[in-house]
Amino acid sequence: MKHLIALIFAVLLCIGPARVIAQESSSQPSRGDDLLLKDFRPQSMLKHIRSTDLQRARFPVIDVHTHFGLRQRSSQQALDEFVHVMDRHRIAVCISLDEKLGASFGDHAKFLWKAYPNRFAVFAQIDWRGEAAVDKPAEWACNQAGFARQVTEQLRQARNRGACGVKIFKQFGLWYKNADGSLIRIDDTRWDPIWQACGQLGLPIIIHTADPAAFFLPIDKRNERYEELSRHPDWSFYGDEFPSRDELLAARNRIIERHPDTTFIGAHVANNPEDLQTVGDWLDQYPNLYVEPASRIAELGRQPYTAREFMLEQIHGKAGAMVVIEQFLHGREVTSHLWTDGQNVTTLPFSADQKR
Repeated sequence: MKHLIALIFAVLLCIGPARVIAQESSSQPSRGDDLLLKDFRPQSMLKHIRSTDLQRARFPVIDVHTHFGLRQRSSQQALDEFVHVMDRHRIAVCISLDEKLGASFGDHAKFLWKAYPNRFAVFAQIDWRGEAAVDKPAEWACNQAGFARQVTEQLRQARNRGACGVKIFKQFGLWYKNADGSLIRIDDTRWDPIWQACGQLGLPIIIHTADPAAFFLPIDKRNERYEELSRHPDWSFYGDEFPSRDELLAARNRIIERHPDTTFIGAHVANNPEDLQTVGDWLDQYPNLYVEPASRIAELGRQPYTAREFMLEQIHGKAGAMVVIEQFLHGREVTSHLWTDGQNVTTLPFSADQKR
């Protein structure tokens, strides 16, 4: 018993000083060895820097790319709060891309228009799968005879009930499947009657094709979106199971060219904001193509002069007139390390992507 008491006393003597040392150590300034990049929140030491804090658009604007069904989820309070944001920033109208063709058409529009009939427009989504199981593509709606004819009729009905356009998601080309399980090709001629009907009905198509260039590269130390992809590896489209990004964009451009009487809006700067020269060439080549810049501040913000010239038509002739300008709304965008105008640099905390 005496030996046990002595042993406990000795242990306490050892723990006591260690605890004091730990407390003293924790009070000392960190050298940063244990700081993770995701926790980095630097405070600028610059003083008296001239800046322009724009909180309100000079002219009323239209936001052509919003998802009120996904974000607000039929919450009247959330919608009311968002309308206050619109008023504060002088956003006249928002277009929600979350209406649906078919029997359920009108549910989302009714939610938006009940209290704010003049502040929202809706684009409708095509239901490619229908009620079939995910793992049975042979039973999907798009693989049944008469699908294009059925969608064309749904488009006419939706147009008569207030739809202003059609939304195509990136799954078109990256996930939707043929009956044999292979990926549907964007430029498959089976869908030509749909694109033609949109033109005849005056319904523009906002089409999201592919994704940022980095999503099609290996997730390694050279990938500029490594931090984002390391958290969401399922967002990567690198590998033989997916078409290349160039293939997807080329297929989209072929349907734009095949249907000159149909208006196409290339979502996210035609999903090629990393190469504005090429986007400008597309705008010059396809008079029926427009682009909008939603959720691509990470790319545009790193090339402020090029982006400005692109918008002001100084590089691509009439291209600037084909850019659908929208107000960037509140919320967090894709991961950015800093913003700069070429002189001033503002470092940013990591942010969450809101595309999916």
